[in-house]
Amino acid sequence: MSKHEIDPTEAELGALGHAIRRALEVANRHDDRAPIVAAVLLDDEVVAWGDNEVHVANDPTRHAEIVAIANACADRPEGIAGATVVTSLQPCEMCLGAMGMAGVERVVFAAGKASVRGGYFAYPDLGIDDFAKAASGSLGWAGPLMEADVLRLYADPDREH
Repeated sequence: MSKHEIDPTEAELGALGHAIRRALEVANRHDDRAPIVAAVLLDDEVVAWGDNEVHVANDPTRHAEIVAIANACADRPEGIAGATVVTSLQPCEMCLGAMGMAGVERVVFAAGKASVRGGYFAYPDLGIDDFAKAASGSLGWAGPLMEADVLRLYADPDREH
């Protein structure tokens, strides 16, 4: 166990279950959205959701985590420092960087990097623990959790993050 690994709260686990269900719903729609869903929690309350919009917006930065963070910050001039991001897929390097910039302190995810195909991560040797160390211990994470429930979504070669 890494020193940055955390025990998820009941609220975080509940949000993760909901994110997984939403990701499965997105996959069943067969539209242009990648089946990745994220939520931002403040004080164990979900304050925003985000779906992956990369292909919908033709914008490679519109990952679910980024969308959720933007939605959470949109009506919070004080920001989201101390927040938790819950996501159906382990966050990529860009999303982890954005979380650091936003002051996110906890990350809880379902499918882990080691179990999914490489196309979801630009830098395969750069891991979540590297970001936790760079954040001087202020980023804790839990995952993979409930991975079996979503793993098939991220093993499909036709889906990109």
